[in-house]
Amino acid sequence: MVSSLKLVTLCTGNVARSVMVGYMFESLAKAGGFDWSVRTAGTHVVEGSAMSSRTRDALLALEDLGEHHYSGHRSHQLTSDDVIWADAIFTSEANHVNFVRVNFPDAAVKTAVLHQFVREAPLDLAFNEQLRFVASGVPLPIFDVDDPAGGDQATYNACATKLWDLAQVFSTIVGDEER
Repeated sequence: MVSSLKLVTLCTGNVARSVMVGYMFESLAKAGGFDWSVRTAGTHVVEGSAMSSRTRDALLALEDLGEHHYSGHRSHQLTSDDVIWADAIFTSEANHVNFVRVNFPDAAVKTAVLHQFVREAPLDLAFNEQLRFVASGVPLPIFDVDDPAGGDQATYNACATKLWDLAQVFSTIVGDEER
């Protein structure tokens, strides 16, 4: 059983995808009564940047997400402190898993592409075993959630919708273990 869970969501700049998933995990934890702590980070960050206005607007367009103080977010480069703190690191792309494997090799066993985890985690295993199973495989680019950077609002909204779907499935998989 998962009594509490410390999650890091990871993308490239920590101004769009990881931010979206971070807020989504927080909302789902609150709604489900799960004891989840969430940090967001990036692999190549301009430290201290606010999320993009398109990211904020995409989050605001998700009616079920709930209220958040979006202006408080500041981008953050993944650090060894984040890696040590985390029970799991969920990435937006296969390249982000590879970044963790190169820069924080001890964290490889707890790092997976979120979409790949949702699709490949064996449902008959405990969460830690599910994570190790998926993390032990090859991170596949077919599970990447494309970076909306440079896209229009519709691109950001589509990204947020895809991530929201993945986050909800994740909460079902992990939340069932907490009940």
